Amino acid sequence: MGWKEPVNSLLTRTIGYQLQRPPGHRTRILPPPVSGRMLTRPVFIFSPARSGSTLLRAILGSHTQLYAPPELPLLHMTARVETKWIQTSLRALQLTKEDLDHMLWDRVLADTLARSGKPVVVVKTPSNVLGWPRIAECWPDARFIFLLRHPAAVVASLHASWDANWQAVGTGSLEKVTASALRYMRKVEEARNNLAGHTVRYEDLTADPETSVRQLCSFLGLAFQPAMLDYGQFADLRIAPGLGDASKNIRSGRIQPGTPPPRSAEVSPALAQMCATWDYRRPDGQSYEAAGSPEWDAAGQPAPDGEQDGSEDAIFDAVDDAAREQLPSDQH
Repeated sequence: MGWKEPVNSLLTRTIGYQLQRPPGHRTRILPPPVSGRMLTRPVFIFSPARSGSTLLRAILGSHTQLYAPPELPLLHMTARVETKWIQTSLRALQLTKEDLDHMLWDRVLADTLARSGKPVVVVKTPSNVLGWPRIAECWPDARFIFLLRHPAAVVASLHASWDANWQAVGTGSLEKVTASALRYMRKVEEARNNLAGHTVRYEDLTADPETSVRQLCSFLGLAFQPAMLDYGQFADLRIAPGLGDASKNIRSGRIQPGTPPPRSAEVSPALAQMCATWDYRRPDGQSYEAAGSPEWDAAGQPAPDGEQDGSEDAIFDAVDDAAREQLPSDQH
């Protein structure tokens, strides 16, 4: 028998009380964070730059149920979690930096949508496709539109529109522009192969707008509104520099005929591979000959043996690099 029992027996007989240790607090473990989002079923346009996404944004944004805000490169908008203090706090809360990024993205877009007075947001920013897995993780109910354009036309348009005020020094050569365009195209194709969505071609959108827009509305579960084809009545065409195409064609408020790809059939093997993948043809109507190996570097040269597996993933998945990069805006 220990000392507590005799003491408590004596105390009980004399004063009616006992000594008792106060109950300790049980360690409270927070449940994992709830992944619910403020946005419901947002729509994302994934495309290379210079593929017509500014035009598509204007068309969709003219629908009474859709709000298409200016470009917002989500990978550039991230939480700062740099000190050991905040990192320790986040671990105690069972949160990660990615969780904070997603909360930030969701809050900003939800606030923007609420101020628009419309129920559905359409997010158009070409660089967002570089982070498509995170966007899909952030909004599991998101819907995706994949906008394609002839790869040779994309490169020609990017090269012609290169602007030293918005692109990094030394990136304006045809080789560098081709490398940038291919990076985006490959990520678009990667997203198409992993996400359910609707594919639309720039060439179809400009040649037969009504059919393409009707199909888009059907995909989004909306009634087609003929005024979408005359988007200038509704869309805000005051596009800030760097946030999309501010050309005369866009500012016309009407869907104009598309610019055809260059007549020259000479493209790098890597670009020919992408043309074949997206079923685009040479100016003479013949199919592009796909390269013997699907693995090519950005300049169109075969990747060295042993560097094919994962080499592109190492480039594409470097989100920190993407966040620092001066990414080309879609100005077509």
